[in-house]
Amino acid sequence: MSIVVVAGAIERDGRYLAARRTRPDWAAGRWEFPGGKVEPGESEEAALIRELREELGVTVEVDHRVPGEWELHDDLVLHLYVARLIDGEPTPLDHHDDLRWVSPAEFTEIPWLDSDREAVARLGQGPT
Repeated sequence: MSIVVVAGAIERDGRYLAARRTRPDWAAGRWEFPGGKVEPGESEEAALIRELREELGVTVEVDHRVPGEWELHDDLVLHLYVARLIDGEPTPLDHHDDLRWVSPAEFTEIPWLDSDREAVARLGQGPT
């Protein structure tokens, strides 16, 4: 059984918050929507709220899951969610050194993690 990794596309004014990774070495300098692994007994939404608090120091409200599921590595699978800021201003606290608000039109301009490209492209297609 795959372990689910949740990522949050925090939306504000039609733009989404991307984060640049600092580790591991193979991911350093590449961009992603922040998040992390769902712990046993934890819902995906609760995991995303926890991870974004730990990684960015913010509180979010999870809006909806982007349709699709994307294989990562080491038996991990990515689920992407759209979320809204409830409290705080995002700051790169863990695993990231830079943040950038990007519109879907700008998605192709930044170097995403290879494993996240399909999820980013799906988000860029808009709601289904």
